[in-house]
Amino acid sequence: MSDEADIPAAPHIPVLLRPLLRECAPIRGRWLDGTFGAGGYAKGLIDAGAAHVTGIDRDPLAHEMAAGWIDAPPYAGKIDLVLGPFSRLDDYASDLDGIVLDLGVSSMQIDQAERGFSFLKEGPLDMRMSQEGPSAADFVNTASEQEIADILYHYGEERQSRKIARAIVKDREQVPFTTTVQLAGLIERLLPRRKPGQSHPATRSFQAIRIAVNDEFGELVAGLEAAERALRPGGQLAVVTFHSLEDRVVKRFFQQRASTGGGGSRYAPQDEVKTPGFEQLSKAIGPDEDELEANPRARSARLRVGRRTDAAFAAADREGLGLPKPVVRQG
Repeated sequence: MSDEADIPAAPHIPVLLRPLLRECAPIRGRWLDGTFGAGGYAKGLIDAGAAHVTGIDRDPLAHEMAAGWIDAPPYAGKIDLVLGPFSRLDDYASDLDGIVLDLGVSSMQIDQAERGFSFLKEGPLDMRMSQEGPSAADFVNTASEQEIADILYHYGEERQSRKIARAIVKDREQVPFTTTVQLAGLIERLLPRRKPGQSHPATRSFQAIRIAVNDEFGELVAGLEAAERALRPGGQLAVVTFHSLEDRVVKRFFQQRASTGGGGSRYAPQDEVKTPGFEQLSKAIGPDEDELEANPRARSARLRVGRRTDAAFAAADREGLGLPKPVVRQG
């Protein structure tokens, strides 16, 4: 999955699959792919030796796309699909040997204009991964100027958030926002590109609105905790992120749960974690030159892997995870 909606389309390639398989080797037993998408990770895990993969995706499109191959050799009987959010993954499977989470929006979602994720393709201003609940249009047409500015700043790190929010509220009084190009055009007029090769001016704003619409940080924290509950001792959790905000949360989660009373990170007080829940297997891993050449959307991807210990589950310290301020969900 990727947040680089202004990069030319590439095939649905699972990002950082080779380093993931290398870090988690040997691949065996029962795995869960919490962000199934086009099934690239699930296929890779089965091909590498996993006996079974439970795939989870809240997007009905992913389930429709899988119908053509999931019941055919060589994957027949080895992959089951569940429609739902990965934040509840421990409701669907337990005692797992491994879990992979590939965060953000998938390339197949970006490439479909009717889903409203891309500012380069005209479509309805939607952005809902589950295709249910309030849409991006609902947000930009009803949220207050302050709320819009806060979301753009904290979720998208957009420095011109107040300027953009003010213009959105002014324009929607005349014509409500209904399409992606309508919103992207407004932002582009406010923030013209200064140099060739720079990201589209709407990149950060679209990312922020998408995160808000899909409660992505709430889902992430709940999903990390659910993974800890669902893994057996020795089981591995591999998480692929696509921007610094996500990576910070995952990094600090592993720091919290890998620390001990003998002296861990400042995000896990010594008197709260007596036995580490995870062993960190590596620092962040990025794509190599070969992967970047094959899939430009992988350029911002980072992989982090941890191995579950036999310690009892402990809830994450949300304050120490570095969550952006607008997050209100508590799991």
